[in-house]
Amino acid sequence: QVTGYLDDCTCDVETIDAFNNYKLFPRLNELLESDYFRYYKVNLQKPCPFWDDNSHCGMRDCAVQPCPSEEIPDGIRSGSYKYSEEANNLAEECEEAKRLGAVDDSLSKETRQAVLQWTQHDDSSDSFCEADDIHSPDAEYVDLLLNPERYTGYKGPDAWKIWNSIYEENCFKPQNVKRPLASGRGESFIYLTKWVSRVCVEKRAFYRLISGLHASINIHLSARYLLQDTWSEKKWGPNVTEFQQRFDEVLTRGEGPRRLKNLYFLYLIELRALSKVLPFFERPGFQLYTGNKSQDAEMKHLLLEILHLAKSFPLHFDENSFFAGNKKEAAKLKEEFRLHFKNISKIMDCVGCFKCRLWGKLQTQGLGTALKILFSENLIERIPESGPSYGFHLTRQEIVALFNAFGR
Repeated sequence: QVTGYLDDCTCDVETIDAFNNYKLFPRLNELLESDYFRYYKVNLQKPCPFWDDNSHCGMRDCAVQPCPSEEIPDGIRSGSYKYSEEANNLAEECEEAKRLGAVDDSLSKETRQAVLQWTQHDDSSDSFCEADDIHSPDAEYVDLLLNPERYTGYKGPDAWKIWNSIYEENCFKPQNVKRPLASGRGESFIYLTKWVSRVCVEKRAFYRLISGLHASINIHLSARYLLQDTWSEKKWGPNVTEFQQRFDEVLTRGEGPRRLKNLYFLYLIELRALSKVLPFFERPGFQLYTGNKSQDAEMKHLLLEILHLAKSFPLHFDENSFFAGNKKEAAKLKEEFRLHFKNISKIMDCVGCFKCRLWGKLQTQGLGTALKILFSENLIERIPESGPSYGFHLTRQEIVALFNAFGR
């Protein structure tokens, strides 16, 4: 059990657990099942910008096996098609034909017409993430509910290479500190922990956010693990042994509980961002537009309820401790912070498993959006109550990523 206070915070694990489990998560879960939040447009075909890598995961639960295009009516992939029962049936058969675990980019009847209008609200500017070009021919809408984050079999040297790159090159880590991910789990973290305790709060926070994101992903892989794989049935469920290998205090030489506390730290940062961004969503002109008026109104009401709830949390992280020193030094550090995180978002295009890539890209964009919000407080305060918000804007992609990342 992870208990007690979190470093650099006034908050404790128990307060977060009670708030999240009983108040916030049930409402958030309902929101994430709605049409506006379940469809995310992503380009899974972008080449890795850092190294030549064609070693895509060969496991069937990693692979994306779309149906041959001649079997799919144009309307499945374009907003202009008028749906028919036959087309819907074909889409269902198509899903059955895909290998298990493939990314399914078919869309529901309710969302087809809204897709084009959603893109009108999007733009490609993003300060903390390398955002996908959603107008690229390779960008496709994916139904996140049909493609849950779970264990795919993607592991070994390729997976280690991704995390090593993230920690080694992008966490402000000095060269004399051993990399955090070596084959002998735990040993190298002893050096890292000593380093983390000595650096400034901003660099420490950056490391802890990445560690928290890593912990989140590992928890989901352990919670939805492939337990049974036979010709007749596949069964996913919790793999306690896998979880213990990653988080047990003894097996990880004391590092596991720290990783879990970093997950709570990540939660607090994203919760704080939600509490700060309320004015953007409160404007009457902002709509969660899908084309279904009654559902859109209902979901906006639920969204505002969640944001007000986030604001009511009694022990928020105080982001004013970030970049509070010498202005010139603070500006330099802030820019470094932004570029490091942007690099991490680019590394997600090197992930060899497409399902892992999907959730990696979504969660890094979600965290990047949270950071963008926290560093835009002055702009958010100046948002007019009506009319467009020129100073601060979130695209639909950023909104979907922010809430789904927080949901993870």
